[in-house]
Amino acid sequence: MTEFLQQTFQVRFEYKVAFTEHLFAPSNPAFRDFLGAQKSAVARKLLFVLDKGVVAAHPELQQQIRDYADAIEGYKLVPEMMVIEGGEGAKNDIALFDSIVEAVNAYGIDRHSYIVAIGGGSLLDLVGYAAAVSHRGIRLIRIPTTVLSQNDSGIGVKNGINWFGKKNFLGTFAPPVAVFNDYHFLTTLSDADWRSGMSEAVKVALIKDAPFFEWMEANAAKLAKRDMPAMQYLVKRCAELHMQHIAGGDPFEMGSSRPLDFGHWSAHKLETLTNFSIRHGEAVAMGIALDSAYSLVSGRLDEESYHRIIALLQNLGFAITHPLMEINDEHSSVIAGLNEFREHLGGRLTIMLLVAIGKGEEVHELDNGLLQQASALLQQAVAA
Repeated sequence: MTEFLQQTFQVRFEYKVAFTEHLFAPSNPAFRDFLGAQKSAVARKLLFVLDKGVVAAHPELQQQIRDYADAIEGYKLVPEMMVIEGGEGAKNDIALFDSIVEAVNAYGIDRHSYIVAIGGGSLLDLVGYAAAVSHRGIRLIRIPTTVLSQNDSGIGVKNGINWFGKKNFLGTFAPPVAVFNDYHFLTTLSDADWRSGMSEAVKVALIKDAPFFEWMEANAAKLAKRDMPAMQYLVKRCAELHMQHIAGGDPFEMGSSRPLDFGHWSAHKLETLTNFSIRHGEAVAMGIALDSAYSLVSGRLDEESYHRIIALLQNLGFAITHPLMEINDEHSSVIAGLNEFREHLGGRLTIMLLVAIGKGEEVHELDNGLLQQASALLQQAVAA
């Protein structure tokens, strides 16, 4: 005879994403008010981990943080802020992960204290993973500093590092306690980093919001020329759509359906093949182009919509393909990305394709011959 005990419970997660400017100016109460609302009988510590590139672009930042933190009752800033390399290399360097965990131990950062990560998406992923596994979960505050992290990765629930040469092989689902998007950080981005994050906005518009896609078409020139009001709208709308999706039923991706990964199966592989010399957003733009072309040649998407997608990507300044993205036979390097994507999903391959701008359709296999046709289409578009 077999007996069972069964337990079912739910855990509620809640966090806010703030949109602001000059977060650590004395006159900006947003960060101070958030911490002040977290009641505690004991003083709590703040461990800041900063992207070295952000510190170089904003040399006054560390002193601003110190002055700001001194005025927050009930909190103690640890003696030193950590300043580490950002970019995708941060997720490939296990020594950086170790250094954050060592700092948690050395400074006595407990589960009622906070780690505050300031940087791009790669640094936020790395710090988030370290926070999630230290003491089984330390409270994390994210302050994204790039377009890509403000509109996508920094406002989500995923953390991770690369391992075995694979994107995000190690990671957790652990929501932050708060996110503060400070638009001022965008003003010092390189043109490449400014542009890179816009591909995720194109992606989410293509699968969820046709009017947003049309807005980007109408404002592509402004966005490419670094118009800040246009970028602020893009960041906020994109973040809103991503957050709506997270709350839509499978936030921790227990199934194989991942519509927000439209265009990502080949993008992740391209990043690895180029040793991450191609930015994530740049690779995603190429992945979007490839899957849009496949949607066309497979009879799902009309030709006019396909040309509009390619035109928008190019008008924003993106390349739509790369020599290592070319698919000439079943042995082409990028094809391996399909199997790795299937493995990452944990089961059945599920790829999002387009049936219209603003509407996606999930499929469970891709035909190699059609992939070759789609790749050829993009090469023709580049040559035209």
